[in-house]
Amino acid sequence: MPDFHYNDKVRLYYEEYGDPASDRVIAFLNGVMASVSSWALLRPVFERAGFRVICHDFKGQLKSSKPEGPYTFAEHCAEAKALFEHLGVTKVHLVGTSYGGEVAMKMAILYPELVASISVIDSVSELDPVCEGFVVGWKTLCDTKDGETFFWGMVPSIYGPAFIEKNREMLGKRARAIKGNPDGYLEGQKTLYDTFAKDVYMTEELGRIRCPALILCGECDILKPPRFSRIIADHITDAEYVTLPDSGHVAIFEKPKELESAIFGFVMKQCI
Repeated sequence: MPDFHYNDKVRLYYEEYGDPASDRVIAFLNGVMASVSSWALLRPVFERAGFRVICHDFKGQLKSSKPEGPYTFAEHCAEAKALFEHLGVTKVHLVGTSYGGEVAMKMAILYPELVASISVIDSVSELDPVCEGFVVGWKTLCDTKDGETFFWGMVPSIYGPAFIEKNREMLGKRARAIKGNPDGYLEGQKTLYDTFAKDVYMTEELGRIRCPALILCGECDILKPPRFSRIIADHITDAEYVTLPDSGHVAIFEKPKELESAIFGFVMKQCI
């Protein structure tokens, strides 16, 4: 798949699916630990419906370049906008989880003419001391330089207990896969964590969002609990809000069928 060179320091890896000629375009924006492959359970329904589907890794993530940071959410937005323009996209539905949901909100604030709708999963627009403490812990895990140790240290904060119990083998495979990630992955993670901790504050800007918005949150998310999603929904005019029962932070893996129904229905409603 091709890369997009934003400038001499930033190269974004991206993938496209579905109908490349469609004027119905949807882009999936990654969580901080994720990559383009993380959308494999949610992407197909939009492909079958004839959408053009775009996924990319933010700078600092697995397959994109990792320049020195920290970055800003506005930078991620400008880079994504340039990628969409490069691909000839003038209007796009955004679906983002966690860090990607925060980028989606910022894009709707900064580039309202580009964003047709946003679906925001398990995200925040401000922090509290508990979430800040998790970030400090994640950076310490990165300093172990061991992807498997890093992943298992993250697991309790991002997955719900029922999912962990039922999916230990899958989680073990993911831990081993992260251990095999290229050099620079964990340093890139630290840069993204710093970006998140310093720049995620946007609650007072949410009133500028005028596109349709769907806010979703796992009921058992301890990292970014539902109260943060309620803050987001309460500050965006006419936002729709959905709680995902028995789900932790990584709803895209824990509740993919429920997300598929909610997000596909929401997006299609905007296309009628």
